[in-house]
Amino acid sequence: MTSPQTALDYGSWPSPITAESLVEGSRGLGSPHKDGDYLYWLESRPEQGGRMTIMRWREGEAPEELLPQPFNARSRVQEYGGGSLLVANSRLWFSNFADQRLYSFIPGEKPAPITPKGELRFAGCHLDASRNRLICIREDHRGSGEPVNSLVALPTEGMSEGEVLFSGTDFVSAPRLSADFSRIAFTTWMHPNMPWDNTRLHSAGFDAGGQLAGLVTHNPQGAESVIDPQWSSDNRLFALSDRDNWWRPYAVEGTTFSPIPTGLAEVEIGGPDWSIDSHYYHLLESGEILVTARRGSVETLHLLDGKGGQRLLDTGAVAYSSLAVDGDRLYVTAGFAEQPSALIAMDRQGKIVEVLRRSKDRGLEEPWVPGIQQISFPVPGGAVAHGVYLAPQNPNVVAPEGKAPPLIVSVHGGPTASAGVSYNPGHYYWTSRGFAILDLNYRGSTGFGRSYRQALYGNWGITDVQDAVAGASWLAEQGLADPERLIIRGGSAGGYTTLAAHAFHNTFAAGASYYGISDLEALARDTHKFESRYLDQVIGPYPERRDLYVERSPIHHLEGFKAPLILLQGLDDPVVPPNQSEAIFTALKRSGVATAYIAYAGESHGFRKAENQISSREAELYFYARVLGFEPADDLPAIAIENLDGAGH
Repeated sequence: MTSPQTALDYGSWPSPITAESLVEGSRGLGSPHKDGDYLYWLESRPEQGGRMTIMRWREGEAPEELLPQPFNARSRVQEYGGGSLLVANSRLWFSNFADQRLYSFIPGEKPAPITPKGELRFAGCHLDASRNRLICIREDHRGSGEPVNSLVALPTEGMSEGEVLFSGTDFVSAPRLSADFSRIAFTTWMHPNMPWDNTRLHSAGFDAGGQLAGLVTHNPQGAESVIDPQWSSDNRLFALSDRDNWWRPYAVEGTTFSPIPTGLAEVEIGGPDWSIDSHYYHLLESGEILVTARRGSVETLHLLDGKGGQRLLDTGAVAYSSLAVDGDRLYVTAGFAEQPSALIAMDRQGKIVEVLRRSKDRGLEEPWVPGIQQISFPVPGGAVAHGVYLAPQNPNVVAPEGKAPPLIVSVHGGPTASAGVSYNPGHYYWTSRGFAILDLNYRGSTGFGRSYRQALYGNWGITDVQDAVAGASWLAEQGLADPERLIIRGGSAGGYTTLAAHAFHNTFAAGASYYGISDLEALARDTHKFESRYLDQVIGPYPERRDLYVERSPIHHLEGFKAPLILLQGLDDPVVPPNQSEAIFTALKRSGVATAYIAYAGESHGFRKAENQISSREAELYFYARVLGFEPADDLPAIAIENLDGAGH
């Protein structure tokens, strides 16, 4: 290893954080369910092609895997899934990825399907124990038009496609039964809205035949995002709404929404419902409310007394997800700043009682983990945007004197998503080699209120790109980035921002688009139902405003592309089809821009297979090295780069 006295050029630093090390032994953790003595959860396995398995743990025992291969507990409802596991009375039900059928599963026995073969998908199931049935969200793909989303009931065993309880809206989500099974609440929305735009909250009882009775729409006129309905033990209805700019809890009775005093200012208790069955709070038997609150890039956990008092549960974590409550014991997936995330058991004081499972058994030693600086910077129009800055960090190398590092602007997807501050070895792969990173929370990101989120509406391809350019330029002005070696990378919507930055600005010296969008018209025509009208909000209605789609599509502005660009794409992607990357690659190749294209068979929207995660990251580093003219310390597989001679290196 290089001695601490040796200075090396940025990008050439030797690092033990290899692409292989990022996936070796890594696992995703989520969806904890407490049932009896056991805690169950879902665990994704990159080394098994991204398979989602089911785990179980009991105090005093080691975690054990329950789901036999090749079963994969992952739903494709709305393509982003969620809500794929239900546990009750020692029985499990899960949605299997390969056939999207629901399966009943008793540990130790073979899973048995309870829905027929066909073009049906299920998610968000809850046990209606008083009627011995499941109530689920069903997505029916059997017709010729858009799939039909409905609320259905089906027996816990046997074979059924489900009996429809509610339909007629474009989307149904978040079914929640009261503790005595007498009532149900759920949310709906219609095109062109997304669930973070304008949703309706409904509740109903049941008649003697189990059908919905006395259906109530609680916010028939409200232009708000109402999410995550829940029932207290005495059958009072609660939900989250962003009607005052910030998602926060409300008690709901009829059409009256009474805000629950939180004692917290300018925080989001809630988030964008990309997937089914997300929870951001829990109603406790004590009358307290356990909430996850997000301020900017950091999440905290609080107990609210419902009267304005709140108590911070300080576990040292900076992100929380997938909470489960069992008496005085709380189970949560916690993200930390300097160590891998973990599924933990904690008490109501915030003390971690036990670490059940980590996303990686061994984390990096502290000298390899860079400090995190939340930043805000000016953007056009007198506004302010936000991000997280990570400086290069390698204990074995001295940075070259008098030089600023190359900067990678990392653009999250969505575009309605956010960048956090949790431990992220994917970032450290770059910082340990001498790159700085700006993890960008451009206008349109969540965590900063509804008005900040909607600042992107009508402006996608403009404000997000402006913020990427402004953030990179601002850091260069501070001496924290080399203005000649600014890089932009992103996936999905972040890939679109990357392409648009190349088409409409000359700020960046290189870029990487992962399954990014080059032709907005093609996306409007080809993408899946959940996001098929998303662009109506962030660009304009199509085809009425086709002019905007053409104006902002990078494929129509090839004259602006000068900087080298690598494109990486899954061939089975239903969200951003491969033709998006293929079209821009063909066009750039013809126009003489240095470019590379790597397609991965069997990958969907996001790379889940370990070998492809490794390949794509190494290809990206190799590409930057060749087009920016530095010599990486890694022995990287070569990739074909078209028009390399024209890259200037």
